[in-house]
Amino acid sequence: MDAFTTGLLQRIKATESDITRARDEGDDFLVEVEQAELDDLHRLAAEHGVEVGVTRV
Repeated sequence: MDAFTTGLLQRIKATESDITRARDEGDDFLVEVEQAELDDLHRLAAEHGVEVGVTRV
């Protein structure tokens, strides 16, 4: 796995954790911000052929 793929997958995992934390804290605005970031990361992964496991946050 190359550095780009590794970094992208790490960013996705971190963002998923951030969404969970924001939900647990009741911060709806931060959930929306982080979800937008996650959507962008998934789009970027798709554009570069990086397979991302199906996750639910």
